[in-house]
Amino acid sequence: MDTAQKEVLFGLYDDEEVLLDAVRKAKGDHLEIMDVFTPFPVHGLDPALGLEESRLHIAGFIYGAIGTLFAFGFMTWVFTRDWPIIFGGKPYWSVPAFIPITFELTVLFSAIGMTVTFFTICGMWPGVNNPTLDDRITDDKFCIAFNTNGQSKTEVDRLKSFFKETGASEVNTKVI
Repeated sequence: MDTAQKEVLFGLYDDEEVLLDAVRKAKGDHLEIMDVFTPFPVHGLDPALGLEESRLHIAGFIYGAIGTLFAFGFMTWVFTRDWPIIFGGKPYWSVPAFIPITFELTVLFSAIGMTVTFFTICGMWPGVNNPTLDDRITDDKFCIAFNTNGQSKTEVDRLKSFFKETGASEVNTKVI
Protein backbone atom coordinates (compact mmCIF):
# COMPACT_ATOMS: atom_id res chain seq x y z
CA MET A 1 0.00 0.00 0.00
CA ASP A 2 1.25 3.51 -0.84
CA THR A 3 2.35 5.51 2.23
CA ALA A 4 0.08 8.40 1.20
CA GLN A 5 -2.98 6.15 1.27
CA LYS A 6 -5.00 5.49 4.40
CA GLU A 7 -7.02 2.45 5.29
CA VAL A 8 -10.17 3.74 6.91
CA LEU A 9 -12.71 1.78 8.94
CA PHE A 10 -16.01 3.61 9.12
CA GLY A 11 -19.45 3.02 10.51
CA LEU A 12 -22.68 4.46 9.14
CA TYR A 13 -25.47 5.58 11.45
CA ASP A 14 -29.09 6.36 10.59
CA ASP A 15 -29.72 8.99 13.28
CA GLU A 16 -27.76 11.96 14.58
CA GLU A 17 -28.59 11.24 18.23
CA VAL A 18 -27.17 7.74 17.92
CA LEU A 19 -24.09 9.27 16.28
CA LEU A 20 -23.66 11.74 19.16
CA ASP A 21 -23.91 8.94 21.70
CA ALA A 22 -21.33 6.93 19.72
CA VAL A 23 -18.93 9.88 19.60
CA ARG A 24 -19.26 10.38 23.36
CA LYS A 25 -18.63 6.66 23.93
CA ALA A 26 -15.58 6.73 21.61
CA LYS A 27 -14.16 9.70 23.53
CA GLY A 28 -14.89 7.91 26.81
CA ASP A 29 -13.11 4.77 25.52
CA HIS A 30 -10.14 6.93 24.35
CA LEU A 31 -10.55 5.91 20.71
CA GLU A 32 -8.86 8.24 18.23
CA ILE A 33 -11.53 9.38 15.77
CA MET A 34 -10.13 10.33 12.37
CA ASP A 35 -13.24 12.28 11.35
CA VAL A 36 -17.02 12.44 11.60
CA PHE A 37 -19.13 13.11 8.51
CA THR A 38 -22.73 14.32 8.55
CA PRO A 39 -25.12 15.50 5.82
CA PHE A 40 -26.04 18.58 7.88
CA PRO A 41 -24.67 20.35 10.97
CA VAL A 42 -25.38 18.37 14.14
CA HIS A 43 -25.93 20.47 17.26
CA GLY A 44 -23.50 19.45 20.03
CA LEU A 45 -21.10 17.50 17.80
CA ASP A 46 -18.20 19.95 18.07
CA PRO A 47 -18.09 19.90 21.89
CA ALA A 48 -18.53 16.11 21.87
CA LEU A 49 -15.49 15.81 19.58
CA GLY A 50 -13.55 18.31 21.70
CA LEU A 51 -13.13 20.77 18.83
CA GLU A 52 -12.31 24.39 19.56
CA GLU A 53 -14.33 27.28 18.18
CA SER A 54 -13.28 28.37 14.71
CA ARG A 55 -11.12 31.49 14.44
CA LEU A 56 -12.51 32.32 11.00
CA HIS A 57 -14.55 35.20 12.47
CA ILE A 58 -11.30 36.87 13.60
CA ALA A 59 -9.98 36.69 10.04
CA GLY A 60 -13.32 38.11 8.84
CA PHE A 61 -12.96 41.06 11.19
CA ILE A 62 -9.40 41.72 9.98
CA TYR A 63 -10.45 41.52 6.32
CA GLY A 64 -13.39 43.84 7.04
CA ALA A 65 -11.10 46.34 8.79
CA ILE A 66 -8.76 46.28 5.79
CA GLY A 67 -11.76 46.91 3.49
CA THR A 68 -12.90 49.81 5.67
CA LEU A 69 -9.45 51.40 5.70
CA PHE A 70 -9.01 50.86 1.97
CA ALA A 71 -12.39 52.42 1.09
CA PHE A 72 -12.06 55.35 3.46
CA GLY A 73 -8.42 55.96 2.54
CA PHE A 74 -9.01 55.73 -1.20
CA MET A 75 -12.00 58.11 -1.14
CA THR A 76 -10.07 60.52 1.07
CA TRP A 77 -7.18 60.53 -1.40
CA VAL A 78 -9.46 60.90 -4.46
CA PHE A 79 -11.62 63.72 -3.08
CA THR A 80 -8.90 65.72 -1.31
CA ARG A 81 -5.72 65.21 -3.37
CA ASP A 82 -6.35 63.70 -6.78
CA TRP A 83 -9.65 65.24 -7.89
CA PRO A 84 -10.84 67.87 -5.40
CA ILE A 85 -14.18 69.14 -6.69
CA ILE A 86 -16.90 70.76 -4.66
CA PHE A 87 -20.21 69.37 -5.92
CA GLY A 88 -23.62 69.84 -4.40
CA GLY A 89 -22.21 72.20 -1.80
CA LYS A 90 -20.34 69.39 -0.01
CA PRO A 91 -16.82 69.91 1.25
CA TYR A 92 -13.86 67.99 -0.20
CA TRP A 93 -13.78 65.56 2.73
CA SER A 94 -17.43 64.61 3.27
CA VAL A 95 -17.44 61.67 5.66
CA PRO A 96 -21.23 60.99 5.53
CA ALA A 97 -21.00 60.58 1.74
CA PHE A 98 -18.24 57.96 2.22
CA ILE A 99 -20.30 55.67 4.50
CA PRO A 100 -22.24 53.61 1.89
CA ILE A 101 -19.16 52.77 -0.19
CA THR A 102 -17.11 52.12 2.96
CA PHE A 103 -19.77 49.70 4.20
CA GLU A 104 -19.96 47.87 0.86
CA LEU A 105 -16.18 47.43 0.61
CA THR A 106 -16.04 46.27 4.24
CA VAL A 107 -18.53 43.50 3.44
CA LEU A 108 -16.83 42.66 0.12
CA PHE A 109 -13.32 42.36 1.58
CA SER A 110 -14.62 40.33 4.52
CA ALA A 111 -16.61 37.91 2.34
CA ILE A 112 -13.87 37.33 -0.22
CA GLY A 113 -11.14 37.09 2.43
CA MET A 114 -13.07 34.58 4.55
CA THR A 115 -13.94 32.48 1.48
CA VAL A 116 -10.31 32.32 0.32
CA THR A 117 -9.14 31.57 3.87
CA PHE A 118 -11.73 28.79 4.29
CA PHE A 119 -10.83 27.16 0.97
CA THR A 120 -7.11 27.41 1.78
CA ILE A 121 -7.41 25.88 5.25
CA CYS A 122 -9.75 23.08 4.12
CA GLY A 123 -7.90 22.32 0.87
CA MET A 124 -11.04 22.71 -1.21
CA TRP A 125 -9.66 24.46 -4.27
CA PRO A 126 -11.09 23.64 -7.70
CA GLY A 127 -9.41 20.56 -9.17
CA VAL A 128 -8.59 19.02 -5.78
CA ASN A 129 -9.81 15.44 -5.52
CA ASN A 130 -11.22 14.77 -2.05
CA PRO A 131 -12.37 11.15 -1.94
CA THR A 132 -15.59 10.32 -0.14
CA LEU A 133 -16.01 7.26 2.03
CA ASP A 134 -19.62 6.66 1.00
CA ASP A 135 -21.94 8.70 -1.21
CA ARG A 136 -24.80 8.32 1.27
CA ILE A 137 -22.93 10.47 3.80
CA THR A 138 -23.95 13.57 1.82
CA ASP A 139 -27.58 12.45 1.74
CA ASP A 140 -28.94 10.72 4.83
CA LYS A 141 -26.21 8.78 6.69
CA PHE A 142 -23.91 9.80 9.53
CA CYS A 143 -20.39 8.44 9.74
CA ILE A 144 -17.56 7.96 12.23
CA ALA A 145 -14.21 7.08 10.62
CA PHE A 146 -11.08 5.60 12.17
CA ASN A 147 -7.65 5.42 10.51
CA THR A 148 -6.54 1.78 10.74
CA ASN A 149 -3.09 2.07 9.13
CA GLY A 150 -0.58 0.12 11.18
CA GLN A 151 -3.16 -1.23 13.63
CA SER A 152 -3.27 -4.87 14.60
CA LYS A 153 -6.18 -7.17 13.85
CA THR A 154 -7.12 -7.03 17.53
CA GLU A 155 -7.40 -3.23 17.46
CA VAL A 156 -9.46 -3.33 14.25
CA ASP A 157 -11.76 -5.96 15.80
CA ARG A 158 -12.13 -3.68 18.85
CA LEU A 159 -13.24 -0.85 16.55
CA LYS A 160 -15.70 -3.15 14.75
CA SER A 161 -17.19 -4.24 18.06
CA PHE A 162 -17.42 -0.54 19.04
CA PHE A 163 -19.56 0.09 15.96
CA LYS A 164 -21.77 -2.92 16.77
CA GLU A 165 -22.24 -1.74 20.39
CA THR A 166 -23.11 1.82 19.38
CA GLY A 167 -25.76 0.93 16.81
CA ALA A 168 -24.00 1.44 13.48
CA SER A 169 -26.20 0.21 10.65
CA GLU A 170 -23.20 -0.67 8.49
CA VAL A 171 -19.41 -1.04 8.92
CA ASN A 172 -17.04 -0.78 5.95
CA THR A 173 -13.36 -0.45 5.13
CA LYS A 174 -11.99 1.73 2.36
CA VAL A 175 -8.52 2.73 1.18
CA ILE A 176 -8.32 6.42 0.34
